Amino acid sequence: MNFAVLGIVFGIVALAELPDTSAVAAVVLGSRYPPRLVLIGAIAAHTVQTVVSVAAGSVVALLPKRPLEALLAVIFLVAAVLVLREDDDDDGDRVLDGRPGTRRRVVLTAFTVVLLAELGDPTQIITVTLAARYGDPLAVGIGAALALWLVSAVAVYGGDRLRRVVPARWLTWAAAALLLVLAVLTAIDAITG
Repeated sequence: MNFAVLGIVFGIVALAELPDTSAVAAVVLGSRYPPRLVLIGAIAAHTVQTVVSVAAGSVVALLPKRPLEALLAVIFLVAAVLVLREDDDDDGDRVLDGRPGTRRRVVLTAFTVVLLAELGDPTQIITVTLAARYGDPLAVGIGAALALWLVSAVAVYGGDRLRRVVPARWLTWAAAALLLVLAVLTAIDAITG
């Protein structure tokens, strides 16, 4: 295993993940549910995503850019609508007490949201490309996984702290607005090439 490759991958993936939708999702989930449980789901999702990305190698990198961007734009738009729809289902007077039902449900929700947010995501494509370029799947996989886990931990625990200062409804609307902006920007990229 090449530790230089691991360090390069860690740095690239961490920087790419910071403004990412799965980080936004982790902030929102961490503000609503017990952070430890959200982090377990996020780490599991990132582990699965990293294994798939490294195994895929250069295959995903060969996909045509425009159709992939169009699909991502639709996914961002659907995610924004789902976030807003969930907010509409909330009782405005309800206090978020961090107890959504069961621990398993929180972990599964976090796993599903983060995994779906990562499908076709730039960090997934970056990981696939780096695995193909360096030919060291172990170093690329460990570097990418550690970067994703670190960003998720910061996002989840930051979301928990943020909940104490900012109402959850504001976080939900901000996340939906960010997803909408990402959908528009990605659609523009898909159209203009």
